[in-house]
Formats: sequence, structure tokens, C-alpha cells
Amino acid sequence: MNHEFQIQSLETLYGLDQQGSAFLDERVTTSPIERYTNQERFDAEQEKIFRFHPIIAAHASELPENGAFITLRKAGLPLLLTRDKDGQVHAFLNVCRHRGAKLVSEEKGCKNVFSCPYHAWTFASNGDLRGVPHQKQGFPDIDKAANGLKRLPVAERLGFIWILANPKTESYDFEPFLSVLEQEFGWIDMAGHAITHVETVESNANWKLLLEAGLEAYHFRIAHKNTVGPHMMDNLSSYEMFGPHIRSILPRSSLPTLDPADRDNWDFRELTNVVYTLFPSTQILTMQDHYALIQVEPIAPGKTLIRLATVAPAEDITSDKVDHWKRNHSISKATLTEDFDICADIQSGLESGANDALTFGRYEGALDRFNKEIEKAL
Repeated sequence: MNHEFQIQSLETLYGLDQQGSAFLDERVTTSPIERYTNQERFDAEQEKIFRFHPIIAAHASELPENGAFITLRKAGLPLLLTRDKDGQVHAFLNVCRHRGAKLVSEEKGCKNVFSCPYHAWTFASNGDLRGVPHQKQGFPDIDKAANGLKRLPVAERLGFIWILANPKTESYDFEPFLSVLEQEFGWIDMAGHAITHVETVESNANWKLLLEAGLEAYHFRIAHKNTVGPHMMDNLSSYEMFGPHIRSILPRSSLPTLDPADRDNWDFRELTNVVYTLFPSTQILTMQDHYALIQVEPIAPGKTLIRLATVAPAEDITSDKVDHWKRNHSISKATLTEDFDICADIQSGLESGANDALTFGRYEGALDRFNKEIEKAL
């Protein structure tokens, strides 16, 4: 997203505000309740979407040094991400190849060798099987090369660690997917950032409801009246598709103060928040001096884990800014929790039978486009 595009986007939003108009799609659309409640539908999403599209597993800063590792779950799979002694990133299933025990129980750390807590089979951080106790007697003919940790395709790029969460796929060409994003993300230098705070929360809502909440500004002044609502324009945001992804531009309340004669000096970062909805399950919310990373992990039709991280420029993560980043993380969490709680109430309402479908107004067009991308993938 270059500077000229940023200025044109501000002109569009400023013009709409001057006209007293929202950014409108052509028609009102609906979304069937079954999309959010049906178990067969949920299973199909897991199998056909989350196992067959690249997803962000972690920010690269979560593996800050050689030997670093983290464990997490993605697409229903237990993962072990490592950075080996040569600095190469790997993604494995966190499962011992002997009897299937969970190999690593710690959430994160730094080590070059992992030992299974069941029988002490050991694996190197590059996945190689290193040691088998009593091997000569019990496993005289074992092929160590064939019994390394189960790999997943992985790529480190744009400041993130991307995986294809499909154990049946040995290799994957990430280039076509990532090249589209690389053209878009240059303006915020995600690779030059690092995580300051991260936590996981659970919501009793379908994963799509949680992402839909970030795709419209219609609710800002109501649901977020005590947090960010007063700082954002009322029901004014634009969106555009790029591939299966969505860029939503949310102008701040200072937009009406723009001087049209001073166009070249408009500060896009100061005047807007931008939400990138990366298909299928990640949102990146850019703010004035940092961004929030929101990753949803579907557990059941009505249950989702949300991983929320605050990501700041690496050079600004200093001792004198500890309180600043802590405060910003708290604001993001409070605001998003308002959405999460409402989405849980929506889920309960969906299951009551009150509605056959959700209705998306003309200023909620991004929600319909998001769901169309899911239907296409299914």
C-alpha cells in the first residue's frame, strides 16, 4: 500500500464524511445460521480450509535465537516450532515418533535437544531422531532418518512464521501466497517488530463471528462507547479485497479536521487504523505506533481460542516504554473483549432458533465478501 493509495483512501473517506454517507455496497445480504452452528460444516472448514491454506503460526520474534522453541495448537494440531542451531525455522507435530506421547510440554524455551517424557527418545531441534534408549536390544534395525519428527511445510517471511497445517503434505510453495502480501505490508515493516505481550482467551462463539466483528465500524460508537468508540468515526470504514484477503480502513475521529489543501502532508498512520483480515483466520490491526495480532483457533462450532498479541517496533521495546506497551495491550484487550462477549451472546442467540439468517447491511459488505471466500474454499 503506497503513499498515493493512502492519500486516495483518505480522500474517499473524507468525501463520504462530508456527504454524510457510509461506504456502501450495492445490496443487503444474509448469512445462514448453519454457517455458525452446524457440526458438519465446522468439520468441513477444518479439513478443507485450515488444513489447505497457509496460516500464521507465530511472529518471528517468538523464536528470538538459535535453539528457541514454542509449542501451540493450530488447525487442531499440536505444534512444535523451533529455530535450530543454524538459525533455520522448523515446524513439527509435537508428538514423539515412538508411542505418540506429547514431546514438549513447556510453552517456550531454548534447547537444542528434546527428550520424550515417556521413554526418553531424543530429537534434535532440526527434527532428527538423535537417541533411542536400549536401541540395540529393542530396535536393532530402526531407521533413524525415517523416524524424525513429523514435519509441516514452513516459511519465515514478512516477520511471521507461516505453516501449512497438513501432515499429509511434505512440501508447499508459499511464494504465490506471500508475494501478494509482501506488496501490501511494506509500509509497516512487520519484520522489524517484536511481540511485547501475548495471551490466549477462550470465547463461546464461532470463529467467523469473531472475525466479522473486525470488518465493520457500524458497532463502534455503541459496543465500544467506553473504550475506542469516541476515537473512531461513527459507521465509516472502507474495504477492499486483495486475493482472498481484506483490507479495511477505519478512520479516526480526527478525519473531519483534514485540510484538503494540504493533501500531501496527510498522515495516514495518525488518521486511521487498518485491519487486515488474512484468510482464513488472522487479523492484523495497525495503530499509530504498533499493531495487534489476533489469531483465532476454532475448537468447536461454538467455541474458539483467540491468541492476542501486541507487536511493537523492535527498537522501541525498551525499559522506559514498558508501561506504554502494557497500557496499549490492556486497551486492545478491553476493546476486543467487548466484541468477544457480544459474539458469545450472538452464538447463544443463533442456537435459540430466533433467526434463520444474519443480515448484513450495505455498510457491512466486507462480512459478505469474507463469507464468500469461505464458501469458495469449501
